[in-house]
Amino acid sequence: MTTRGVLYVHSAPRAMCPHVEWAVGGVLGVRVQLDWVRQPAAPGTWRAEFSWKGRAGTASELASALRGWQMLRFEVTAEPSHAAEGERYSATPDLGIFHAATGVHGDILVPEDRLRAALGRSGRDESALRDEIATLLGKPWDDELEPFRYAGEGAPVRWLHQVV
Repeated sequence: MTTRGVLYVHSAPRAMCPHVEWAVGGVLGVRVQLDWVRQPAAPGTWRAEFSWKGRAGTASELASALRGWQMLRFEVTAEPSHAAEGERYSATPDLGIFHAATGVHGDILVPEDRLRAALGRSGRDESALRDEIATLLGKPWDDELEPFRYAGEGAPVRWLHQVV
């Protein structure tokens, strides 16, 4: 079973760029050369996007290959298939890695045991429950990555749209 997805490297120091390519190539089993452009949100860093196709679980392998590098910001997505949910991984130096299953429309799917745990941790505090749910949905990662998601003028960005 195959799926496809996208790797977004939002920021990487120049010296790390070849290492990212080697890690991605190691997971995919092919030589990978990314189109790196400057990242205006963090001067001195570079960004790239890469569409991939592979077996189910490839997104997890890509995220694992990149997760230990402290100065790297990235996201990996995998589309859902008839046999597996989609996936989204987001990573920042400050927050670490976030993982969520995604449905056919891109919605984050939160398992009921994680919702129960969030309810338990928040008690009767409505504000704490909002914070717990925000974390389950990856909001802290979205907040930190949002400035990096926008490419600079002239950067090669592919906007992916699915017609439903």
